[in-house]
Amino acid sequence: MAETFPGGRRVPELEPALVRAWRAGGGELVHLFARARERLGGIAAFRLGDAHPTVLVTDPRAVQHVLALRADRYVKRSHRARLLIGDGVLAATGEAWQRQRRLLQSQFTGRGMRRHEQRIAGAARTTAARWAAYARTGEVFDVGDEMRRFALDTIWRSLTGHALDAATERELSAVPAVVAALPQLPADGTATPDAVAADLARIDAVAHRALAAARTGSAGPDGPGLLHVLLDAAGTRPEYTDRLIRDELVTLLVAGHETTASTLTWLHLLLDRHPRARRRALAAGPAGSPARRRAVQALVHETLRLYPSAWILPRCAAEDDVLAGYRVEAGTDVLVCPYLTHRDPELWPDPDRFDPARFTAPGGRPSHPGSYYPFGVGPRACLGLQFALRESTALLEHLLPRYAPRLLSVPAGAAYGITVRPDGPVPATLTQD
Repeated sequence: MAETFPGGRRVPELEPALVRAWRAGGGELVHLFARARERLGGIAAFRLGDAHPTVLVTDPRAVQHVLALRADRYVKRSHRARLLIGDGVLAATGEAWQRQRRLLQSQFTGRGMRRHEQRIAGAARTTAARWAAYARTGEVFDVGDEMRRFALDTIWRSLTGHALDAATERELSAVPAVVAALPQLPADGTATPDAVAADLARIDAVAHRALAAARTGSAGPDGPGLLHVLLDAAGTRPEYTDRLIRDELVTLLVAGHETTASTLTWLHLLLDRHPRARRRALAAGPAGSPARRRAVQALVHETLRLYPSAWILPRCAAEDDVLAGYRVEAGTDVLVCPYLTHRDPELWPDPDRFDPARFTAPGGRPSHPGSYYPFGVGPRACLGLQFALRESTALLEHLLPRYAPRLLSVPAGAAYGITVRPDGPVPATLTQD
């Protein structure tokens, strides 16, 4: 029986022997999380070394409590990507975060989203034209690289108003390199390896060139981009220095293409294993119809269920709290894990099965908002939710009716870093339907 003390029960803790066995096996952190949830339920604790217990949260009600209902009590302490994104909105806290989020939120909802439509469509057409060439020539290409190229072009158009040029694309290849390196770097940003420092310098140079071009009034064919919004803010808000504008630009670059590229790559891997899902989506209705769009969006949602954009959401308890009957003391690290919530068999029957109908059939998905949250939930939910869904759907509406990539090999598994991504290349050729 769990020990009781003032304010609630003690969170049940995974046996130290199981933690030691996990360490000895060299498994991914997600495997330790899965063992804790399997043995102890949706609120569980584990201890790494002599540190205080870390609390793992996967239960939907507890997820909603931490991320939405009591978000002021469970705060971000330090973002893992701060070395790259600085004080951008993902890493900011307190009043600074509130101001930055308010400015950007209007750009990703309602009228703000409509301003992105032509840019998204332009990037999708560019990718579709490239795939038409691959189909004609039989050239081998990497699906992950293609999805990253599309997503980067899309966010670059939205930031600057201009399509991504080849030189900028080459320089921004430093972004995924830094993102991949971050989990192995010291949390305090000290002792940055020379290669990472060089990649950061390349990213900074791109950001400074974009900022200089925007200052000249160099709006694109679809009008000014988000970078111009940030520059306008600098005219009345002194906190928007060149450094903060750089941080927001890089934050939007990272958040705006890494996660979408990963999701679309996973989707192509899933469709390769489940070709009938593609056929069912295309049979849902004619091109451009609401039924077709819903079916394509269901493909994206089911992919995000299995491989959420952020597989883990770290928080720190700023004060004592009672979480679903369990005592959480101030200073406790709390890890909310969408990856495991989305694979809970009590919420999602046969959870490892790829079944997009969960998102189209009545009653196909759990109703509790804490059951499905690939972009988070609550006040710190991802600003780019609608943007990511729209760009993914736009690209798939171009590609799915025409092409079924033939994958020449597939990654052995997943890599769990800041995002969960395929652990290896995805070489393919194209067959045209």
